[in-house]
Amino acid sequence: MRPPRAAGNPERASHLQSLVVITGYSGAGKSTAMNVFEDAGYFCVDNLPPEMIESLARLFMHSGSKVQRAAVVCDVRGGVYFEALQAVLGKLRALPIDHRMLFLDAAEQTLVNRYKETRRRHPLAPQGSVAEGVAAERALLEPLRSSADLVIDTTGYSTAMLRRRIAEELLPRGPAGRLAVTFMSFGFKHGPARDEDLALDVRFLANPHYEPDLRELTGHDRRVVDYIAGDGRLGQLYERLDSLLDFLLPQYVAEGKSHLLVAIGCTGGRHRSVAVAERLAQRYRDSEQLEVAVSHRDIEKRSRET
Repeated sequence: MRPPRAAGNPERASHLQSLVVITGYSGAGKSTAMNVFEDAGYFCVDNLPPEMIESLARLFMHSGSKVQRAAVVCDVRGGVYFEALQAVLGKLRALPIDHRMLFLDAAEQTLVNRYKETRRRHPLAPQGSVAEGVAAERALLEPLRSSADLVIDTTGYSTAMLRRRIAEELLPRGPAGRLAVTFMSFGFKHGPARDEDLALDVRFLANPHYEPDLRELTGHDRRVVDYIAGDGRLGQLYERLDSLLDFLLPQYVAEGKSHLLVAIGCTGGRHRSVAVAERLAQRYRDSEQLEVAVSHRDIEKRSRET
């Protein structure tokens, strides 16, 4: 993430201290992001047309304004979008305020699934399929992604995980801030992990998928864990991995890192990676320096394993 940008204008002091522009793909979590800033005391505006952002910023810069921190959500619901927002970002650089742009991303299938769950219409495909709207929006917004100060891929994120990530990355940290560590399992056959800091491939471990009595179970089940550990390689992995993480995690804390995503992958993302992610989360959950979460991206997927 690039540092906050502020263009100097010594002749005018701004009452507005911080402005965050939230954008990204529909269904990627912009409403959740806005709630984070609202809970932190920011003045928040949803669905603001791009051309109004500069006017709002100048209004809050006025000496009579009591707004010191603001966040705005700007997306395709506002109509003409990409060129207008790019122009506004250029104008904001000329104002004496710190401003950042947060871009929320997610895998296309994740966006489609989220719309299907809510039964909402996609803003770019009100009469067509959700998949068509997602594809059209990706083509429209992709060039804007590189202009963001922070990009968060929310694939596999729960609401709580996203809230914590945004708070850690964009809100002031208190003196007792802890490293937020997420252990995420995934299946390579469903695509690689995204935005991971550390990645571990555990496909060398014994695979319960080929045992009929274990196939429909997951890595949460003790029988699956016992099968994976049966030949001794799981224990050997933990001996080495525990030592590595015991060394690395305090180093990340010492350097002030706010969030760490450790991705553990197996073939389908339902057995081996789940078992390892759960065990690592359990090991570090009581640490005073860490805030631990666990996520299983592909545990509900039951496609045929190869």
